[in-house]
Amino acid sequence: MKDDYKFSKDLSKEFEFITSRSSGPGGQNVNKVNSKVELRFSVFDSNILTQEEKETIFRKLYHHINSQGILSVTAQTERSQILNKEIAIQKFYQWIELALKPVKPRKKTRPTRASIEKRKTDKQQLSKKKESRKKPDLQ
Repeated sequence: MKDDYKFSKDLSKEFEFITSRSSGPGGQNVNKVNSKVELRFSVFDSNILTQEEKETIFRKLYHHINSQGILSVTAQTERSQILNKEIAIQKFYQWIELALKPVKPRKKTRPTRASIEKRKTDKQQLSKKKESRKKPDLQ
């Protein structure tokens, strides 16, 4: 019974893409082709997200958001700009789903009888060990 949260809103209309030269391999095109893709998304200027979603995204993804409120995702693993663009979009939606996934409340459980017994025996053994370290009483 796995309940995976799936983000269903299409935010692609609000994406801004910036391309630049990627580090790493590139062969003959290494200094000619802009294959690195940076996806920029303005969290607070979004018309699609609710105010609550914006605040949650900002709170959970703050280390990827700059001072202007722009969420930045980069991809430069592939030599193709198109593939890097797809990777950046996938990564963006993964981050959004992770940020907006509701946190399950913890179910309180009692410790098992075996774990209680183990804790007691460990405690007794430690107590005996410490007792044996004491200097003998000569009176």
